[in-house]
Amino acid sequence: MVATLNCLAECVMSTEDRAKAIGKNVEGKVQEIVGNITGSKKDQVEGQAKQAEAAARHAAEDVKDAVKNLSDKAKRAIDKL
Repeated sequence: MVATLNCLAECVMSTEDRAKAIGKNVEGKVQEIVGNITGSKKDQVEGQAKQAEAAARHAAEDVKDAVKNLSDKAKRAIDKL
């Protein structure tokens, strides 16, 4: 029961973190487009930086998921012993 609740909390957190990353990416794209339209190099660069931050957040979530999956496989293997 406790393990199920922990998994649920982790899944919700991962989904929440990914949603934040998507929001940051959209924010960055919009800012970059505004910079392109207005000719503002500052907005272009800041928008690109936000997109890079979003990509890094997604990569971090991918690593967390991979570690979690590996941990789950190890636990199942131990339980079979």
